[in-house]
Amino acid sequence: MTDQQGLQWTDAFLLGFDAMDDTHREFVDIVDRLLTCADADLAGAMHDFIIHAEAHFGQEKDWMEATDFPPRDCHVDDHNAVMESAYQVEQLVKDGELAVGREFATALANWFPSHADYLDSALAQWLAKKKLGGVPVVLRRNLPIDR
Repeated sequence: MTDQQGLQWTDAFLLGFDAMDDTHREFVDIVDRLLTCADADLAGAMHDFIIHAEAHFGQEKDWMEATDFPPRDCHVDDHNAVMESAYQVEQLVKDGELAVGREFATALANWFPSHADYLDSALAQWLAKKKLGGVPVVLRRNLPIDR
């Protein structure tokens, strides 16, 4: 078992577009597994991440294309960079370089909050406006209070 701290879902990640929020919960769970699984399970967890990310990023790309989301190229480029790294890391993990896999998992845990806050939140608002005619109201519970 690794001594890495995992990534836990928090309502801070909610964006107000249910399909995206559900996929993001799955993303967090998979990254948590990458961070905390036994070394013997890392290659399988890496493969599971790739399967999830291909579907996750593909769905978002489909939404962007179907709704003519203006900044889609930037968003897709960000996803493509993650996938390019994921494919390379998967092979390195298969070759026994587990530390690279753990570093990638840590990078994902650091990348996701800002990606969700900026790129995904803009997409969620765009999709909600297209579908519902307005920006979603997001109720976040149990958040730490910054003082």
